Amino acid sequence: MNLLASLRYLVALHEHRHFGRAAQACHITQPALSNALRALEKEFGVVVVRRGRSFEGFTPEGERVLATAQRMLHEHQVLQQDLSSDAAHPRGTLRLGAVPTAMPILARFAARLQARHPGIVPVALSMSSQALEAGLENISLDLALGYTERMPARGGPLRAWPQYVEHYFLLRRAPAATARGLQIGAPMPWADAARLPLCLLTPEMHNRSLVDGAFRSAGATVLPAMETDSVLTLALSVVAGELCSVLPGALVDAVRGHDGLQALPLVGPVLTTPIGFMSHRQVQPTRALDAALALAQDADWLRHATAHSGLLAAG
Repeated sequence: MNLLASLRYLVALHEHRHFGRAAQACHITQPALSNALRALEKEFGVVVVRRGRSFEGFTPEGERVLATAQRMLHEHQVLQQDLSSDAAHPRGTLRLGAVPTAMPILARFAARLQARHPGIVPVALSMSSQALEAGLENISLDLALGYTERMPARGGPLRAWPQYVEHYFLLRRAPAATARGLQIGAPMPWADAARLPLCLLTPEMHNRSLVDGAFRSAGATVLPAMETDSVLTLALSVVAGELCSVLPGALVDAVRGHDGLQALPLVGPVLTTPIGFMSHRQVQPTRALDAALALAQDADWLRHATAHSGLLAAG
């Protein structure tokens, strides 16, 4: 039995919660994955996986094996990167996650990191806040970009590096397309925005709870004309339809090239939300993660991130 391979299959099963999808992610057949997991159970003399007609979770013993597998695979990755690279030329895969509204900034970060260190292969994933936090805790993610306000006020396993502050805009069709590209309009009160036909994120998404809180603070009740869990749909509902939407600056910046759109800063209240990178403070960083953290604190990068998020600039 190849122990490391079997542990990878176990971790893949945890991530995908499905035998077939886990096997596909590992580029093996489902019977091969099942046989490897049974060999793992025989090796440790315990039942690891609860089996029925489909995957039903892990036994208590399986949870302990899984936690050890995650640590062992991480240490193996640290060793591999340490042996195949040096501090000046880091190499290896780096798993990055971001909440959907921060993906435009994560894409810019990953591209800049790869240009600076061609040996690093960033894997950029769009994930919910809960999935980001779980990914950091179980070491399936190296670095996450999200809402640092969700972190415990004291202690906790995560540490953060502030990146930018989210500001919010109403995105709509421009009354008159007099200029090319996106127009930045005058501020609009949240109460006025509530009366427009809006496409908003679905209620389970953390960003939607922030937006709903702003509407409540303005004394407004919102009945969306459309809801989605896709930030691409959020923007396209305005680009291709007759709806308006509430977007943070990073997403507004991503549609700057579209003619005939107007973004109005939302006020009364002014909603601001800190966004930052987070990592696990108790996990030994790989060389690739060290390089990413150095970039995350680079003054030029932070200016770049702010220029493409936050309040934005007219023009």
